[in-house]
Amino acid sequence: MSSTPLPLKTLLGDYANTRALRDGRLNSPNFRFDFADVKVPNRAFKRVVRNLEFDLAELALVTFLQAKAYGKPLTLMPAVIGAGRFQHHCLVYNAERKPVHVQNLRGKRIGIRAHAQTTVTWVRGVLANDYGVNLAGIQWVTFEDGHLAEFPDPPGFIRAPEGTKAVDMLLAGELDAAIIGTDLPDDPRLQSVIPEPHSAAQAWSQRHQMLPINHMVAVNTDLCQSHPDILKEVYDLLLQSKQLATPDKAQKLDLTPFGIEANRRSLDLLIRYSYQQGLIPRAYAVDELFDDATRFL
Repeated sequence: MSSTPLPLKTLLGDYANTRALRDGRLNSPNFRFDFADVKVPNRAFKRVVRNLEFDLAELALVTFLQAKAYGKPLTLMPAVIGAGRFQHHCLVYNAERKPVHVQNLRGKRIGIRAHAQTTVTWVRGVLANDYGVNLAGIQWVTFEDGHLAEFPDPPGFIRAPEGTKAVDMLLAGELDAAIIGTDLPDDPRLQSVIPEPHSAAQAWSQRHQMLPINHMVAVNTDLCQSHPDILKEVYDLLLQSKQLATPDKAQKLDLTPFGIEANRRSLDLLIRYSYQQGLIPRAYAVDELFDDATRFL
């Protein structure tokens, strides 16, 4: 190892399981994290896949799958960043207007941040596979481009007016429903389209024996080839940082699983949903997402 720590351009959000890295409690003499000054990591995901700015980056999984499809030099590290979460409650309608049910989504205008957003992919997968919803029969309204420049909205999608927000359009009656992830406000007017979503999500999780995950660490393949020993240490520090986070004693599931086997079911299902929805050209095997430097972490 060089006596000078290797600088790693890093995009990593400030979460319970990353805080010990970001505040410097955990570090290494062999490398240093040069954290990007980004408050909301998903706003920099375009920089990850379009500009290839980072050695290590938190990345949405559907974005990673598409990056692989378009030959971007990135590989996956089996470390969940942030936390997995159930998705059933993210499809909402305005209860002050006509109720929207899973059975009557055909022809409805549903707002989504972007066509290839990971939360959107999970929710649409549930709708299609568990409730028999014909996704092609819905009028999808997007609010921004996807992270991959090579993947525009398909024909027939509508782009919302510049500067508008899904919640505002939903409350104004300009949308029938919307899929909203971490930005979903605590507003009693916004009710779940899927009935009893938390119970439904728990049953879904038990049936599939896993929790939906959204973000993992993507690694530039140049780093994989030149410093596989560094990657092993990065992974170990990420795991230590997770272990230093205060656990939620009420939560029985591991919300930030590490390792390929711990995430295999979730990755496999998300790949299947992504392929069904035309977001990737084929259904990858889970092991294809990793290379020799990350597959055995």
